Amino acid sequence: MPYAHEIYFEDHGSGRPIVLIHGFPQDGTSWEKQVGPLLDAGHRVITYDRRGFGRSGRPATGYDYDTFAADLDALMTQLDLTDAVLVGFSMGTGDVARYLSRYGSARVTRAVMIATLGPQFAWSEDDPIGFPPEVFAGIAEQIRTDRFAYLERYFQTHFVTATNLGVRISEQALRANFANAATASALATLHCVDAWQEDFRSDLPKIDVPLLVLHGTADQNIPIDFGARRIRQFVPSAEIIEVEDGPHGIAWTHPEIVNPALLAFIAAA
Repeated sequence: MPYAHEIYFEDHGSGRPIVLIHGFPQDGTSWEKQVGPLLDAGHRVITYDRRGFGRSGRPATGYDYDTFAADLDALMTQLDLTDAVLVGFSMGTGDVARYLSRYGSARVTRAVMIATLGPQFAWSEDDPIGFPPEVFAGIAEQIRTDRFAYLERYFQTHFVTATNLGVRISEQALRANFANAATASALATLHCVDAWQEDFRSDLPKIDVPLLVLHGTADQNIPIDFGARRIRQFVPSAEIIEVEDGPHGIAWTHPEIVNPALLAFIAAA
């Protein structure tokens, strides 16, 4: 099993490298609906598990975006990737922004954000768009009290099961997502709540490669007004695709929209 600084990764195929960066509270296996089409299109596909999740190491600290970006840089350096496309989902979109801000685009040709955290997910006095501190404190308390009950509720909103269960996601797939998340480090799950409150307003303007953003209009985890619809304020050239009625987990529920858009964007490089 290959590791970069105790970060588990899988590396398949050849051609232009596509690095898939998963969201909370999942791991690299959550890209199941994208890996096959990307490989079929002739790309090299790299997935990895964020520290504390999947098969990666489980340290007690380091659940902040500077460290996440450093982990990504270690992977990119170890594999000596060039002309790569970074694709982040949800929490992984913060990795994309912070990596390009801190390490630049020497190894990267394009970037994609799916269900983006946006400029910032948390409210602040100078930018009062986002959730207030008490919302994050409440989530942290739910995780401390009963992480498994929290995760079950989380995936109901992640996929908007009230409308999508049995239509765009099966009961079996929903259970598989829960089972996967339940195996993650309890500390990692909790500390990621702090990472969600980081500010990316100074990172986004430093993105100097073409950027594609996809976001569901029915996203209940990161409302589109917090995320995709604010990106052009910071990256004016970004291409924005709104997925009508799409929940947070559009990579699974709407692959017929996400995958062609992703493949076309990569092919345009």
